[in-house]
Amino acid sequence: MTNGYEAAKAQRHWLEQLQARIPGFGGFADRELRRDVDRLQREHMASELRRIKDRARERAREYTDAGRIGELDRFDRLDRRLDGLAQAIRFADYGATGLFDPVKIGEPELARLYEHDLAVLDELAALARQVAALPAPGAGESAPALDAALDQVRALEARWSGRETVIGDVVQTTGGR
Repeated sequence: MTNGYEAAKAQRHWLEQLQARIPGFGGFADRELRRDVDRLQREHMASELRRIKDRARERAREYTDAGRIGELDRFDRLDRRLDGLAQAIRFADYGATGLFDPVKIGEPELARLYEHDLAVLDELAALARQVAALPAPGAGESAPALDAALDQVRALEARWSGRETVIGDVVQTTGGR
């Protein structure tokens, strides 16, 4: 995500670059840019979860079409968990924590948060592979695969809820609280 921040910063309009040199305005603009990058990152994660959810729903429809409705309870639980996690990620608000104040938060501290978010992205990719590998109706037992996917979602929920702790640690480390 550091690269995303630097890329966004480099693409600012020349007037924004000039305003960034005005005392006091630069910190505000950088803080807003970091908030925007964080929001875009969270939206990306939520979109990935939506794609995973859509793939699981496609597979559930295949089970319905095959008349294997006994399997749908696990699919429904997976659907609800994915939806809840996507909402938690999309609507998380960390703007008031001092995290985005460039005077208080340095690159090493931001790197800790970015490492956390990259781990979430890695887990999302693993979950996507897991859901894509759910067996088609008649091609194998779905319950163990669905249970494993649900376990992966629970692990993602725990990791995501740990983000608030990472943010709190970063802010405390830098004296922001």
